[in-house]
Amino acid sequence: MFSEKFVIAIDGPAGSGKSTTASAVARKLDIVHLDTGAMYRALTLLAIEKGIATDNNSALGKIAQNMVFAFKRDGSSQQISVDSRNVTSDIRSEKVTSLVAKYCQSPSVREAMVAKQRDVAKDASVVLEGRDIGTVVFPDAKFKFFITASIEERAKRRMADFKKMGRDVTLDELMKEIADRDREDSTRAVSPLRKASDAVEIDTTGLTPEQQADKIVKIVKQGQFRSV
Repeated sequence: MFSEKFVIAIDGPAGSGKSTTASAVARKLDIVHLDTGAMYRALTLLAIEKGIATDNNSALGKIAQNMVFAFKRDGSSQQISVDSRNVTSDIRSEKVTSLVAKYCQSPSVREAMVAKQRDVAKDASVVLEGRDIGTVVFPDAKFKFFITASIEERAKRRMADFKKMGRDVTLDELMKEIADRDREDSTRAVSPLRKASDAVEIDTTGLTPEQQADKIVKIVKQGQFRSV
C-alpha cells in the first residue's frame, strides 16, 4: 500500500483510547503495532515481582535493557510476551495499573525503552501510542495525533474494562483516579504528557474505536494532515 516506511505517533492521556485505536489502525493499514504502554506495564510487572523499588534507577534500567519483547496478533486482540512469557493479562492487574507511572519515571527505563522502540521502526512502518511518542520518541514522525476524551467518558471506558476483570469500582473513584493520573503524567520531570505542536488533535468522546481509527487511517492514506 505504501512505498516507504513511516511512523504514526499517537499520544494522549490515560483512557483516551490510544491502545485500542492504534491496534485498529495497524490492522486496517497492515502495519506493525508497537504497544508501548504494554511494554512499560511489563517492566512494572517484572519490577514488582522482583521487589525492586520505584526509585531504584539502576536496577530498573537493567531490567529494561534486558527485556525481550514479542507482539503477536490473536484475532482482534494482541498478545505480548516478555522473555517468552505471555504477560498479556498480568500487566492489566490493579497493582500494575496503580504503579506503572511511578516505575516509568526512571530515566534509565525510558532511555532503554525508547531505544527498543526506535529499533523496531528502522525495519517497518509502525504505529505507536503513548504520552511522548510524537514529542520525544519520534519527534520527526510523519503522522502525529493527540487523542483526547472527557474525564467522564474515559472513566466509563475504564469501568467497562474493570467489570470484565471482575473488579467493582464506582465512576467517581475512576474519575478521580484518571484526574490524578493526568496531573502526574503532565507534571513529571521526564517526558511529560503534552501535545506535539504539529499533531492533529482528535476528541474521541462519543466515538467508537472503529470511528477513531478510521479518522486516522483516512489522514494517513491522504498523505497529509487535514482538519478532523
